[in-house]
Amino acid sequence: MWRTNRMQQFLDCLNDLERDPYVQQLRKFNQHTAATTRYDHCLCVAYFSFTICRWLGWDYVAAARGGMLHDLYMAEWEGSDGGALSRWRTHPHAALQNARRFGLSKKEEDIIVNHMFPLTPVLPRYKESYVVSTADKIAAVLEKTHLVRPLGICQSCRAIAEAA
Repeated sequence: MWRTNRMQQFLDCLNDLERDPYVQQLRKFNQHTAATTRYDHCLCVAYFSFTICRWLGWDYVAAARGGMLHDLYMAEWEGSDGGALSRWRTHPHAALQNARRFGLSKKEEDIIVNHMFPLTPVLPRYKESYVVSTADKIAAVLEKTHLVRPLGICQSCRAIAEAA
């Protein structure tokens, strides 16, 4: 799954996003379980998206960048107002506003704001947006079912981050 020879190509796609101090703050927040940080989740979604789009011959750079930034918001979900459905619909907009500091393409913006499809009111415009949305759901299921540990996903994500 995590091929070392692809790691540098993946990191090149991120163009140091994963080292940015603002992105590093995602390490302070849990995502789906206490065993996974939001940073680890985003890195996993970015790598899944990169791998799928590269294999299909699609824009794997935009997919990796959009995947890394798709949950770039600094708030805890637990104890927040509005309920889960409201948070699912609003957090992509917060992530997009925060991610615009990195000079996003239109495709990357679409990936971020529509990663919660089909809960988004507008259909994604790009095929890479569907890939990131699907990768996000796969990562969430793996995290919620606690399969990230036996599959070594978090360890692999951390290895990628350390290699950067």
